[in-house]
Amino acid sequence: MDRLSQSPTDPAFVQDPYRFYACARASGDLVFWEEYGMVAATTHRAVNAILRDRRFGREIPPELAQPVPERLAPFYAVEAHSMLELEPPRHTRLRGLVVRAFTTARIEAMAPDIDTLATRLVSAFPEGPFDLLDALARPLPVTVIARLLGVPEDRTSDLLAWSNAMVGMYQASRTRETEDAAVAATLAFRAYLEEVIGNRRTALRDDLLSRLISAEADGDRLSADELVSTVILLLNAGHEATVHSIGNGVKAIVERGLGSAARDPALLPTLVEEVLRHDPPLHLFTRYAYEEVEMFGHRFRRGEQVACLLASANRDATVFPESDRFDPARPIVTNASFGAGLHFCIGAPLARLELSRTLPILFAACRELQIANSPRYADIYHFHGLERLMLTC
Repeated sequence: MDRLSQSPTDPAFVQDPYRFYACARASGDLVFWEEYGMVAATTHRAVNAILRDRRFGREIPPELAQPVPERLAPFYAVEAHSMLELEPPRHTRLRGLVVRAFTTARIEAMAPDIDTLATRLVSAFPEGPFDLLDALARPLPVTVIARLLGVPEDRTSDLLAWSNAMVGMYQASRTRETEDAAVAATLAFRAYLEEVIGNRRTALRDDLLSRLISAEADGDRLSADELVSTVILLLNAGHEATVHSIGNGVKAIVERGLGSAARDPALLPTLVEEVLRHDPPLHLFTRYAYEEVEMFGHRFRRGEQVACLLASANRDATVFPESDRFDPARPIVTNASFGAGLHFCIGAPLARLELSRTLPILFAACRELQIANSPRYADIYHFHGLERLMLTC
């Protein structure tokens, strides 16, 4: 197995990680990424195989767990009840309760709200250069998930700030300042949700939060801690990735002069999948080996961690011919952007709906969208999103 060195905070990598991914894939299905100190799966087949293999999982084996520093305890107390970080049987129970409330019908019913919100935000664009992230990509998904959950919309700016601070814990550029901000955000987020949940318990409504409060499966319900963690997860994951998907996708479309594809109903399904494949918001997702596993010429030991490079899998030319080209008409083949297996993103239908409703509205209203300043990606790996996207309409 080849050993490759690439700092995830190197400015050149932040702006274009795909060169490193191409080099990694050329080295094989698995490489050892020196800076992370772990094996990385690089190809579509290797990433999918590991994500679907139940001999790998998100929870660290108990004998390898390290004590959590006291100053970070509030953050990890929430993470301890997040289904994103759990394996069966707890994951099965929590996901089952959420799925009963997070139904396809309920998500699809959000389409008119998304249309109205996107139209209002687009109509408010100024005549001069504006940042698409602030004007559309950030407010739309956080408002949509707040409405779906039934969380008051007057605090969406706080929700954005808390979410951004908390996801900083997963970034390669994480510092002590980042950690302190994440803990402060966790405490504020939790206090706010406990108040909202307490009020909702006495006056249930027809919203996702009320359904989560009352959801039952075999007589089971979410505990108070599980409910707070689940709502935080849904709020954070329900908008964070979509912000970057909209920004990265619009950048790709405008740079190539492909706005007409967003206005073509026949191309819309493939365009949305290409946006998700070509420059996805999440690039790396890890798993632990739960037993000795032989895969792709490497013997994983119990407790060994592996990085699944989702964005690299999406550029695998054996699955996606001319994989570096952005092609709105590319035939749909399952990409890795939402993961796979047990932890496949529960919010994937909502993300696709938001893109499929928002892109046509944007490009119908702004037929001459132009990039005003060279876009730059933020130093937030293993996420991948723009600092800003200055446009003229």
